[in-house]
Amino acid sequence: MAKPRIETPKGKIIVTKTGRAQLRFKTEFRADFKQKWQGRYSASQAYVDSEVLRLSEPFIPLRTSMLIKSGILGTDIGSGEVAWIAPYAKAQYYSKRKEGSETGPLRGPQWFERMKAAYKERIVRGARRIAGGKENRSFTVKD
Repeated sequence: MAKPRIETPKGKIIVTKTGRAQLRFKTEFRADFKQKWQGRYSASQAYVDSEVLRLSEPFIPLRTSMLIKSGILGTDIGSGEVAWIAPYAKAQYYSKRKEGSETGPLRGPQWFERMKAAYKERIVRGARRIAGGKENRSFTVKD
């Protein structure tokens, strides 16, 4: 998957008519906008990808640790897509087994959803901090 890119228009004129008046607006981005924000966005996306892998590890079923390693091998950090590529990953993820095992109380199916429920706000705060956003602002994350 190609890394997401920030695209900015060179400029745009918006004409709005309100009653008898006609308003004209011109939008222009600063020359350094794309360069500044693309770097921040890329660093923030790399943080999210690596945190998803790291924080999911205690939730992933464990026998030989190959399922965990398949997530590392199947993910291009910074691409925005985390994938566990073991041939049996889907079966493990959607299995009817209960969570918890002799290798850890959190391990079991649907590890990403359970990790997200536990750590979503922490990941978003870290990504916002890296991107240069304000941490105390309220935020929403689409599931």
